Amino acid sequence: MFVKPDYNLKRIYDIDLDDLKNQGIKGMLFDLDSTLMASKSAQYSKEILDWLSVVRKDFFIAVVSNNHNKKYIEKVSAVSDFPLLFDAAKPKTQKVEAFLKQYNIKPEDCALVGDRPLTDIVCGQRLGCKTILVDSITADTEAKIVRFVRFLERLSVSH
Repeated sequence: MFVKPDYNLKRIYDIDLDDLKNQGIKGMLFDLDSTLMASKSAQYSKEILDWLSVVRKDFFIAVVSNNHNKKYIEKVSAVSDFPLLFDAAKPKTQKVEAFLKQYNIKPEDCALVGDRPLTDIVCGQRLGCKTILVDSITADTEAKIVRFVRFLERLSVSH
């Protein structure tokens, strides 16, 4: 199976917010680990927080994560001031659809941004969202085995 995201970008900061706005996108759903923060860190960098403050001027923003670790969820919730959905079960769509309904947001008015083609991008496509694949926020410091697994997963991405 080949997965073709609408956008395949190196960094989250490469997202063209004006282009999305011009396409009628009103919301941005972000994967958490390796997309907005280093995996399992429960901390946003200042650079990410500054960027998110720019994004939220024009878009509804939320996190949609498959993480289900209770202690980790508590830590992330304490440092987040936007809606969070944990245990999302991506690439399944039911929990994300219900989450969006709570905020009166239509999936087709959203972009789903993530670092994993087979969970984030497939989920976004099934929902009818614009999809944006980005490299891991910690790509330069990840272990070789993690980079290898990411390489294998990205073989499913058509260019």
